[in-house]
Amino acid sequence: MSNLGNTSAGDGELKRDLSERHIRMMALGACIGVGLFLGSAKAIEMAGPAIMLSYLIGGIAILSIMRALGEMAVHTPVAGSFSKYAQDYLGPMAGYITGWNYWFLWIVSCVAEITAVAIYMGFWFPDMPRWIWALAALLSMGSVNLIAVKAFGEFEFWFALIKVVTIIAMIFGGIGIIAFGVGNNGVALGISNLWTNGGFMPHGVQGVLMSLQMVIFAYLGVEMIGLTAGEARNPEKTIPQATNSVFWRILLFYVGALFVILSIYPWNQIGTQGSPFVMTFERLGIKTAAGIINFVVITAALSSCNGGIFSTGRMLFSLAQNGHAPKSFTSISRSGVPHIALISTIIILMIGVFLNYVMPEKVFAIVTSIATFSGILTWIMILLAQLKFRRSLSADENAKLKYRMWLWPFSSYFTLSFLAFVVGLLAWFEETRVALYVGFTFLFILVAIYKIFKLGPEHQK
Repeated sequence: MSNLGNTSAGDGELKRDLSERHIRMMALGACIGVGLFLGSAKAIEMAGPAIMLSYLIGGIAILSIMRALGEMAVHTPVAGSFSKYAQDYLGPMAGYITGWNYWFLWIVSCVAEITAVAIYMGFWFPDMPRWIWALAALLSMGSVNLIAVKAFGEFEFWFALIKVVTIIAMIFGGIGIIAFGVGNNGVALGISNLWTNGGFMPHGVQGVLMSLQMVIFAYLGVEMIGLTAGEARNPEKTIPQATNSVFWRILLFYVGALFVILSIYPWNQIGTQGSPFVMTFERLGIKTAAGIINFVVITAALSSCNGGIFSTGRMLFSLAQNGHAPKSFTSISRSGVPHIALISTIIILMIGVFLNYVMPEKVFAIVTSIATFSGILTWIMILLAQLKFRRSLSADENAKLKYRMWLWPFSSYFTLSFLAFVVGLLAWFEETRVALYVGFTFLFILVAIYKIFKLGPEHQK
């Protein structure tokens, strides 16, 4: 097992202050993004009730990815996790590309999240310039991350709890409407809306396929659990527990929530009258539903921003340790956080504030396609690294693994094939093709910088 302390050039070392409670709730929160609350309507429009099948298929792939990551994280719990694993098992350039790609993924995602906060705050303060709220969101979450990792974990715990409670309340309330007629004059609605109005799969298999790339985007962030391994108090216990529960969380929070919504409302009416979550709560007689969901979505966006700043800081720290970024990023504050890496990330994220000032209506469209491609690339690297990791072990070491991938290597190959299929879908449909243009251009730039400036550890002797 590698060095757990991760000593650095700073005054201390990364502190293992993330408890089992923190990591479990972070694992829950990572699966629940803003898209589920307000973005699910677009995916439903593509696939109809069969969107549940899309989330289930995507969930199986995510479970495989998380098992692969969990196997390596339990064996070698380090900050930066999958960038370090790509470095060790696929080579220096793979580690460099994985780390910077993931850093960039969270940079653009954080820009989207602070933009989301600004948009949702406009519900209560319509006359306030959007960039002010974006700046406030960035500075508040940046400050939380700079205090200590325990502060990050505590904020993430409560943010995730708010999302979880809201979804569970919506599911149980929806079941009341479906089975007992609550809010419907005592007349049970049943679930016939799942197969009427064109059938369960109104747009055929093509509709399900088209929705897969949106489903994959919704799952971005679950791999963040691997980054907590270097600061978890008991990674051999907490990482497997968080990983094992991914699939069941997906069933409950995505498939379960969509089952309720699609049973209550005809699929072709969802999105025409606002968020399906708001519609469901209002049907239950909660008149302030719009305000409640607005508050929940703001916490969801802040949660993602909080996690994104955490992820980018740890990834810069790991990249610097491996010779792929300036050595100053390995500096750690007395409170045990990589403060130089975090401050640098926060400064760069000021670009998001600027974009909200000059082009607020276009920010989301720009970043979503980039994030989807970067997320898929990260997952591919995790699976490739796990394949090489397992083959690097002796028979005795393999037998002693405390946490292992199911059905290896077939599960890894199957999931890699699925991700390649999703990339093919991005290329097939014109509206998503921009993701590949941006993604491959960024990869080319990364490789060129690596070669020109000789950033690998092989050049730093």
